[in-house]
Amino acid sequence: MIQKHAFPGVYHAGSKLFTKSLPSAKGRRVYGEKLVYQSQEEYRSWNCYRSKLAAAISKGCKSFPFNEKSSVLYLGAASGTTVSHLSDILTKGVLYAVEISPTIFLDLLKVSKTRPNIIPLLADANKPNAYKPVVGNCDGLYQDVSQRNQVEIFIKNSDTYLKVRGYGMLIVKARSIDVTTSPSVVYDRTRLQLEERGFEVMESVDLRPFYKDHLALFVKSM
Repeated sequence: MIQKHAFPGVYHAGSKLFTKSLPSAKGRRVYGEKLVYQSQEEYRSWNCYRSKLAAAISKGCKSFPFNEKSSVLYLGAASGTTVSHLSDILTKGVLYAVEISPTIFLDLLKVSKTRPNIIPLLADANKPNAYKPVVGNCDGLYQDVSQRNQVEIFIKNSDTYLKVRGYGMLIVKARSIDVTTSPSVVYDRTRLQLEERGFEVMESVDLRPFYKDHLALFVKSM
């Protein structure tokens, strides 16, 4: 039986995670996920091997900076897998989804057509001022990009868009930052960088076995 999770908008049946389909997107799969019906409601299975946010939840994270009214800037939206599940959660909120690849962006556009709370943006997260005419101050920032300067990208976008005491979730991809250094050292450096820029690091979650050399950092702006 599917039950409410401790986090708003998240559901589970044992170890399996789900989100309730946004009404405007019922019956539509985004990445081949299973649709499950219970008590006249439609739920979408949330694959931990396809979504780092789901992986963090499955690993027992205590932080979850999203709710139905959240405004969130998502950097590295890709084809919309995790974006679509956040869309299910942010029923009264807005999700600004930034993707740099024109080819992948076409898939993101398809997802957004039935999800009015997604604002897809073809843009470079390295240049946050480029989407300033569209994006307002946000409650949360979620980043999943592979650039070597991913920490700097996160900080720049936080400085531009994140509200005071706003929350951020940074997926640290150690091998993208420095392939010659052990992931644990990269993680420590990243925490220090964020703390030096005034962020409070609330929690860190290693995403193994779902993702090797990936860490989810939950932070709060000060």
